[in-house]
Amino acid sequence: MEELWIDKTWNRIEHKLRQVAPRNQEKLPYTSVDGQFDDQSKNNVSWWTNGFWPGMMWLMYTATGDDLYKDTAIKGEERLDKALQNYDGLHHDVGFMWHITSGVHYRLLGDKQAKVRALYTANTLAGRYNLKGQFIRAWNGNGTEGWAIIDCMMNIPLLYWASRETKDERFRFIAESHADTTMENHVRPDGSVKHIIVYDAINGGVLKEKGGQGYGVGSSWSRGQAWALYGFVLSYIHTQKEEYLETAKRIAHYFIANISEDYLPKCDFRSPQEPVIYDSTAGAIAACGLIEIARMVPEYEKHVYLTPAVRMLKAMEEKFCNWDEAEDSILQMGTEKYHSDGGGRHIPIIYGDYFFVEALYKLKGNEQLFW
Repeated sequence: MEELWIDKTWNRIEHKLRQVAPRNQEKLPYTSVDGQFDDQSKNNVSWWTNGFWPGMMWLMYTATGDDLYKDTAIKGEERLDKALQNYDGLHHDVGFMWHITSGVHYRLLGDKQAKVRALYTANTLAGRYNLKGQFIRAWNGNGTEGWAIIDCMMNIPLLYWASRETKDERFRFIAESHADTTMENHVRPDGSVKHIIVYDAINGGVLKEKGGQGYGVGSSWSRGQAWALYGFVLSYIHTQKEEYLETAKRIAHYFIANISEDYLPKCDFRSPQEPVIYDSTAGAIAACGLIEIARMVPEYEKHVYLTPAVRMLKAMEEKFCNWDEAEDSILQMGTEKYHSDGGGRHIPIIYGDYFFVEALYKLKGNEQLFW
């Protein structure tokens, strides 16, 4: 039965994206307006999500071999070049932007210019490392010099790749150091995760926690949980350090316990019961991480992670997916942050689509690691 659902859902993805891709070849979308993707390459080419559309196109090309997706991915990658010309616009999320675009392009097809882009941004990310605090700085501007966020666990695979590609261990040292600091200071004993930690940027050491995009200090922002879950299992895959896998599993157990009622992820797992605020993107990201954990553990442990991943994806496919081929986005009900002025709740967000497609790609048996 699961195989039938997986095949059916993948076919729906293929049928829809075959219509959506041609009409969005000149865009880097973030959300959709009246069913049609917007274009962040016009609004803000350095916006942190701008790699997910071309990244999703590489996923589809890898799965199908259809040049439509390759051509669309390359067009998106080329549009990102404008961001590389704006140093002030580059930030800690360059892994999201270039690891799954230029990095994949190079790894699949050996394109030399794609390699240059990916290594340039790896150097940019490594340059954000704070030696005293042993963390990679988040964001730019005055006042955030000591800030580190859980999201960055998904950016450091760019550094693991760069280390192997250049045979320069400095990139790996920085990635592991950041992962170790995150493991110590962001992950609570029960597997819940803090979004933002403020460090002393001069002397090192933790100053305080901030609630960030969750309900508040001490709460449990579900997308942060998902970034951590997937990020730590990726660090395990790249390093084979058992403590990273054990941390990913601890975070996964917490996530699974908090979605088990209906398998539809709330925006924050420690927030008021009403109003109900969902974040489908958290579910899609977490599902990808759970599938990878299932691949890493012994035979009779796999179901602990694979079963909730499939249940969550099925619940979201039934309740949150839009299969109308005249409209662009697939996964609806994403939420930017818990405290919103009304515009960022229950909307389609491009990384929701990306990770939903990636999760189904994995369930189809594809083992190519995009991170």
